[in-house]
Amino acid sequence: MHAASIALPARHRAQLTLSDVSLMRGATQVLTSVDLTVTPASRTAIVGENGRGKSSLLHVLAGTLAPDSGTVHRVGTLGIAEQEMSADDDRTVGQAIADAIAQPIAALAALDLAGAALAEGGPGADDRYAAALESAEALDAWDAERRVLIALEALDAETDQTRRLAELSVGQRYRVRLACLLGADLDFLLLDEPTNHLDRSGLDFLTEQLRSRKGGVVIVSHDRALLADVAETIVDLDPTPDGLPRVYGNGFDGYREGRLAERERWEQTYERQQLEHARLQDSLSAAQNRLVTGWRPEKGANKHGRATRAAGLTQSVHRRQEALEAHAVTVPVPPQRFRFPELQARAGAELLTAVGVSVAGRLAERVSVALSREGRLAITGPNGAGKSTLLSLLAGKLPPDSGVVRVQPGTRVGVLSQESSLPAERRAAELFEAHLGQLEASGMLAASETVGLSHLGLLRSREAGKRVGELSMGQQRRLDLAMVLASRPHVLLLDEPTNHLSIALVDELTEALGATQAAVLLSTHDRQLLRDTEQWPQLRLEGPGDLDRDLGPAPMSVADARMIR
Repeated sequence: MHAASIALPARHRAQLTLSDVSLMRGATQVLTSVDLTVTPASRTAIVGENGRGKSSLLHVLAGTLAPDSGTVHRVGTLGIAEQEMSADDDRTVGQAIADAIAQPIAALAALDLAGAALAEGGPGADDRYAAALESAEALDAWDAERRVLIALEALDAETDQTRRLAELSVGQRYRVRLACLLGADLDFLLLDEPTNHLDRSGLDFLTEQLRSRKGGVVIVSHDRALLADVAETIVDLDPTPDGLPRVYGNGFDGYREGRLAERERWEQTYERQQLEHARLQDSLSAAQNRLVTGWRPEKGANKHGRATRAAGLTQSVHRRQEALEAHAVTVPVPPQRFRFPELQARAGAELLTAVGVSVAGRLAERVSVALSREGRLAITGPNGAGKSTLLSLLAGKLPPDSGVVRVQPGTRVGVLSQESSLPAERRAAELFEAHLGQLEASGMLAASETVGLSHLGLLRSREAGKRVGELSMGQQRRLDLAMVLASRPHVLLLDEPTNHLSIALVDELTEALGATQAAVLLSTHDRQLLRDTEQWPQLRLEGPGDLDRDLGPAPMSVADARMIR
């Protein structure tokens, strides 16, 4: 084997470039005029709501999807980890590792051959050996397998190299693929939602690897903590006034600030254009009224004067009509803003308390919690520790095996569950209106206290008219949140409230939860949400074996609403 047959990393020469790239999927425009350059120093993230073309852009970069227009230029080696790994892969874990580090293995084999030729002293052996050694060093070939094995352990991936990938879970297959890519020392890593199947230690390992590696990184992610820790450039595919994507520098903070400024400019421009259009329409209507009914000739006016006056009015109407037609409304409607309703604080030292509660097999430790007006509490812990069970106890959905839960009479408790249970066949708007009707009929709210679905800014009218089963996961989550807020709760119990929500909405929700007068208790794995609420009291559940816990005044939340009388 000759060293020349080995694909070496391009290192500082490596580059991925997209120029004016557009892509259609059927009749849908997925990507529009994307310009992007990725270098070995790049830490680039692609963000946007579901269906905005994030994964498609990643595949265009990788060369697995051809754009309809524009140019793509690639120099260097790359690997891609798709969001869903195929279950049809019949390779073993060991074969996947061997494929991932095939180039380093080939470089070592070539070095062995070159070394043997050098020992024999054949012509050109010195040059061949020098070239083979250079290739092996460029690939850091001697350490390749060790890098993959370290990554497998750190990501809690399958380490039995005889196991077939098809036998593994979706998460295990993804972790094996991710470990192989991290160990392969490629010029570019393209990763689609890499945090979906990782625990806390795996997230920490991935973050450090992406920050310290020599090659470039492009990630598609909704994980705001990963974006904050890794991304330096963010490509935003969400809607814009001109339909073109935006590229923000200065990391996640630069993206947040830039997106907010863009949105404010969009809203201001749209409002100005709407006002001008309305002014021109009013001017035309007034001129038409004067022409039809508003003008009366003065007594004694001659025929010529009347004709001149009529002609002038007609010309005025034509001028205004032309001005209105020329003023086409070109600025699209801006995205809705989330409007968190005013939730009143309820008097009383403790609105909701739990004393020594536990559930056999689900919440082993005895937990005590007290939530007062405007209280805050974040519940953390690994899967299976009993976080959702504790919220169900506090919401009155589950009786405790030990301990007691008390809610102050008259307190409205709103609960956002982790999974939606709304009927798939009902239309969103009808479901929301029926919910408001129940709140009024039960005496929980007066008609003057209710808030409409459109006012909350969580669903557009076209989405509100759809059946629940036709909504995306994110839209269903928005409807769940709207149903909870409709009850104007005094206490909010929120189980993984950021699941399936866009980055923009999560930021708005986080700000609102910090400012509301209602008591708030949330359970979350969202690292950025925990950072944003780091001043809140925290209760960490570790599972069986912990001692009893007591925590003072704080907050809560769930996926329905009720009032304790």
